[in-house]
Amino acid sequence: MTTHAISRLLFALLLSAGVAACGGNRDDAPQAAAAAHADDAAGHGDADGDAGHEDGPAATTIPAAIADASGIRVAAAGPGSIADEHEVQGLLTPVEGRVAQVTARFPGPVRTLHAGIGDRVRAGQPLAVIESNLSLTAYTVASPISGVVLRRAASVGAVAGEGAPLFEVADLSTLWVDLHIFGSDAGHITAGIPVTVTRMSDGVSTDTTLERILPGTATASQSTVARAVIANADGLWRPGAAVRARIVVDRADAAIVVPVVALQTDEEGRDVVYVREGERYAERAVTPGRRDAKQVEVVAGLRAGEQVVIAQSFLVKADIGKSSAGHEH
Repeated sequence: MTTHAISRLLFALLLSAGVAACGGNRDDAPQAAAAAHADDAAGHGDADGDAGHEDGPAATTIPAAIADASGIRVAAAGPGSIADEHEVQGLLTPVEGRVAQVTARFPGPVRTLHAGIGDRVRAGQPLAVIESNLSLTAYTVASPISGVVLRRAASVGAVAGEGAPLFEVADLSTLWVDLHIFGSDAGHITAGIPVTVTRMSDGVSTDTTLERILPGTATASQSTVARAVIANADGLWRPGAAVRARIVVDRADAAIVVPVVALQTDEEGRDVVYVREGERYAERAVTPGRRDAKQVEVVAGLRAGEQVVIAQSFLVKADIGKSSAGHEH
């Protein structure tokens, strides 16, 4: 590395320390360090002069300190598996048998209410007091199960008829996920296969397995319904909410896989990855094959064991671009 490059590195690291000391955004410091290195590469080239050579791959040299500070990470390319996945949508519903209807035993006016919609109650907890028209004495209506009050039909002063529903209480500690499968996809999906369910509200996911394929067809959508069960410890999975899910039907072995995030596109529209050798990062054109949501198979252009950038690859791409632009002047 030239004296000027060393100075740029020291400046970038000092800048990082200064940003942190001033209470600035810590994520900006690594970006500033990478930018300083890229500017140096554009104006002065790499120490070994590989970036911009027409007879070699596009490449750049990034000192380890700057790579670490910028969040650039690598991993060895190697064998893995590609999932055959189906993306579907579904609906959360309470588990059958875990919903209780709380009714009045005797007719009479409601004198007191002790719970409202959304309240968590325990089994045996009083929910209301009703004065019986038959005995003219008050009796207590209690929750038969522990759970959450979903509905309340009672109001103070109103007359509750015998057997009239007053509350609906549901145990929501676990929920059903009813997933809708369309067309020929239904023939590939069976009970016992893994599924990842994702909340649309915040993107949180949970892994489970399909419990069963329901024998009937959903009337409105004419879809096959596949049912799974999920835990709801945080209470944020809400009955009636729509979810999306990824069902893994099968997995196929592949000789070389890399994370999907490792792939970039060069100026010619080719799929490329960035391979690290020491502090040198070289652009490598690859031929992708099968892929799933997380990994992609590489059928040509990469050898097992080569160190591929799997985080902040766009920074390496930008650094190579600036280095090449500097050599063109």
